Amino acid sequence: MADARSGDASKKIDKIVAGLDDWRGDTLAKARKAILDADKGIVEEIKWVKPSNPNGVPTWSADGIICTGEVYKAYVKLTFAHGASLDDPKQLFNASLTAGTRRAIDIKEGDKLDAAALKALVKKAVAFNGAKAKR
Repeated sequence: MADARSGDASKKIDKIVAGLDDWRGDTLAKARKAILDADKGIVEEIKWVKPSNPNGVPTWSADGIICTGEVYKAYVKLTFAHGASLDDPKQLFNASLTAGTRRAIDIKEGDKLDAAALKALVKKAVAFNGAKAKR
């Protein structure tokens, strides 16, 4: 079986990152690396392709969605599907804090991405999804 990271979705995410010729592309690339480095079983996907967003949304999954990476004009948003259930000692979550299930990290121009903390958070999300899948 081919590596899930080398499939069509990964190529589309490569294209999305390459098409962002400013700080957002660099930020998304760094976040993507930290996410993929967290667990070898993470699969890259593209979801929610529609006319207003023909490239879709980069999504990382392992036994369900871990997080998505959306690019906006003023920030890159990493939304964790079950972020409200994850311990966040480094307080990376700074958006969607009142949502019942999800939490997000908005990374703005000039913000330094704590790759080690992001990787640790992704590991927790992978473990959460794995435990949920076993139930």
